[in-house]
Amino acid sequence: MIPYLSIVIPVYNEEPNIQRLFDRLYPVMKGIGKPFEIIFTDDGSRDRSLELLKGLAAAYPEVRVVEFNGNFGQHMAIMAAFEISRGEIVITLDADLQNPPEEIPKLISAMEQGHDVVGSIRQHRQDSFFRKTASQLVNITTRKMTGMKMSDYGCMLRAYHRNVVDNINRCGEQTTFIPALAQTFAANPGEVEVAHAERLEGESKYSFYSLIRLNFDLMTGFSVVPLQLFALMGILTSLFAVAFAIFLLVRRFIVGSEVEGVFTLFAILFFFLGITIFGIGIVGEYVGRIYQEVRSRPRFVIRRVHGADND
Repeated sequence: MIPYLSIVIPVYNEEPNIQRLFDRLYPVMKGIGKPFEIIFTDDGSRDRSLELLKGLAAAYPEVRVVEFNGNFGQHMAIMAAFEISRGEIVITLDADLQNPPEEIPKLISAMEQGHDVVGSIRQHRQDSFFRKTASQLVNITTRKMTGMKMSDYGCMLRAYHRNVVDNINRCGEQTTFIPALAQTFAANPGEVEVAHAERLEGESKYSFYSLIRLNFDLMTGFSVVPLQLFALMGILTSLFAVAFAIFLLVRRFIVGSEVEGVFTLFAILFFFLGITIFGIGIVGEYVGRIYQEVRSRPRFVIRRVHGADND
């Protein structure tokens, strides 16, 4: 039977949470009363996560497990599951139980009302101050840079229509951000409010550096605004430099030569040099993405798919 619902869950070192997640998720899906499948992607876990997932795949016909050959990242893990998913509605969910599985019916209801992408907005977030602040900065920056209107980019509890998933599968990008990519294909996106829980076991897989990388992926993958801003900054800086040169020339004729301002000139020089280096870094991000694409290397390597239809 072709499933109506596909639940996609990326997993990386979530051994303490897997059984707890499944014990809550499976009754929810059974209670909905429609055919479903649950697809886990093990993203190169170094603990017993894969062993536990294989046990679930052997015990439950609705469960399939994509086993990666290494660690390729959360979004590639989701992309791999998208490629083998069969449901009319595909829902992504993190394995850490911070997004309760009991909230899934809310997303399904919104999808059945006509939306083709449904995002979620975490209420009363239980993350640390650093995590919440970083998330707010990502949300604000992304909205400004891409023009996309999503309230909570960081919440992976989302629902996608089959047409949107098929379009995502046609994209061969080496680095991407799935919620933003789906938004570009959505004709009628929507959002629902969901509960948010504190992580009980394990640690967040997003470090400060990972959050910075995520923000760069969002900016450079879906907008050329950073390049445009840097070009505008270059124009304004050039105009300021010309004006300052004229000022120094006039001052030399009126006041005469002096050396007291030499350190001020050095400070200005270093300021302009810093802007230049920053701009080179932005351009480098785009060049790096182009380099990754032209190499045409596989985005991920699947060692095996475990499940009733794949063993």
